[in-house]
Amino acid sequence: MATGNRVVLYYITGGGRELAEKICDAMPEAECGSFGRNSVKSDWDTASAMVFIMASGIAVRSVGPYLRDKKEDPAVLVMDEKGAHVVSLAGGHEAGANALARELGGITDATPVITTSTDANELTSIDVFARDRGLVIENRSWLPHISARHIRQTLLKVFNETSIELADDLPDITIAAKADVIISSRLHDTKALILRPRELYLGVGVNSGTGADEIEMEAREFLKANGFSALSIACIATHEKKKIEPGLLEFAARMGVELKGFTTEELNSVKGVEESDAARRALGVQAVAEPSALLSSGAKELSVKKVKGKNVTLALCIARRGMLQVVGTGPGGIEHMTPEAMGAIKRAQVVVGFTSYLDLIEPLLAGKEVVSSAMTQEVDRVKRAAELAAEGRRVALVSGGDPGVYAMAGLAYEVVGAMGDTVDIEVVPGVSALNACAARLGAPLMHDFCAVSLSDRLTPWDVIERRLEAAASADFVIVLYNPKSKGRKTQIEKARELILKHRKVETPVGIVRSAMREDELVVVTDLARMLEHEIGMRSTVIIGNSKSFISRDRMITPRGYGDKYELGQ
Repeated sequence: MATGNRVVLYYITGGGRELAEKICDAMPEAECGSFGRNSVKSDWDTASAMVFIMASGIAVRSVGPYLRDKKEDPAVLVMDEKGAHVVSLAGGHEAGANALARELGGITDATPVITTSTDANELTSIDVFARDRGLVIENRSWLPHISARHIRQTLLKVFNETSIELADDLPDITIAAKADVIISSRLHDTKALILRPRELYLGVGVNSGTGADEIEMEAREFLKANGFSALSIACIATHEKKKIEPGLLEFAARMGVELKGFTTEELNSVKGVEESDAARRALGVQAVAEPSALLSSGAKELSVKKVKGKNVTLALCIARRGMLQVVGTGPGGIEHMTPEAMGAIKRAQVVVGFTSYLDLIEPLLAGKEVVSSAMTQEVDRVKRAAELAAEGRRVALVSGGDPGVYAMAGLAYEVVGAMGDTVDIEVVPGVSALNACAARLGAPLMHDFCAVSLSDRLTPWDVIERRLEAAASADFVIVLYNPKSKGRKTQIEKARELILKHRKVETPVGIVRSAMREDELVVVTDLARMLEHEIGMRSTVIIGNSKSFISRDRMITPRGYGDKYELGQ
């Protein structure tokens, strides 16, 4: 199966082509093409999913010779060209065909047809449950047996040593020996399906030149002696100078985890660890293994204190760190999202966001826990997202446009920092409002520009005025965010007055409301008449510089090519 997210749609008829193109418009990762004799052969190893918009018999005969292993094969789906039904044909769980069927149903109003037993009986799919929660299935050969038991009993008893929330058909029990499924990083001598959470943070001190085989042997013996599985290693941490050790690099690669390095200053800042004379002599640090484990995990105390071998010293912390991704959904609907942003939402267990932004990406939310709130509740919204991630869950905090531009990214880092840095955080960029508005206006940002928010809810107005003055006097193109609201009606007037001290009244101005959305409105005017037009909280205003001009109802700021090159015939 491909490691990427390439969805290929095949059609034969004109109706099939129309349906394929409609799907491609809503799914940036999708591509469509006319079905031919060699289509499946050429795409099989690179596609993550194949969607056949044609008779199911054609699809079955086409993929049959290539089907090998459900863990490796792409998802295979069939749709009728009217878009009435979408059938998950192969790879329902492992390859995500069931989830893709539901997503396509949301885009086209097709009815998903899913025949896997757990889905048909409205039961939790254990392999999907494990995948979505970052759990490693230790004894995968048990899956068919456990799934059959699940269908017969309509539930599976789970011994759960994590904070992962279980579904109604996965009741939690307290005796491991009676469990059908065990979720734990600890070793248990019982017959059950074992799901390993990635929650072990291994601090490693190593002598130069120590090979990967020796490091791995020492690590496995250390974990086994303390009752833990190596499959639960989440991170390997050490001194930054040891991060380039070939043996450590190879060991981390074998385990499939990150190798993290900390500076001398960071390691020496950790209190209460056992000091090492050898580490002091070699690296100038008080210790390596114990502070590395603590720093990488965010834990307050060690789970296993250091054990020193001949060439390897090991210490352990247990911490189920969740992942909080702050995801930029762009200016409009799904069609304006980046593939990375779509992937982040698809992989998330919980999606948190402002109600209006969530409405724009509704087809991506099927089967997910959704937490919504009003516009002015951003602090509470971010806190809730961080709390959910701190429970060990994968959370997508949705932000319109780009989350790093007047949006949620900075607040998310502040909130997570105040909580004690127990959550991994990542920003997934999106198309910013200024990009979308500039595209609708023409090319107003082709030279130096700056963005200023006129909202004084968090920034004093005198600070905003100084920034406007500086930008206007320096002849920047100026992008005004949050120009006006019901409670702030005069700021845009004051901003215009200030800018007019440095710009002519003929200076081009672009006003865009709700760029890339159904109620979009685009106006090209000038400083003299800009206030005659509707401006509100959903508007972005772009004020040109001394060189900006209007041509064919579009606003252009030249870069200077015309001064250097002959642009005509």
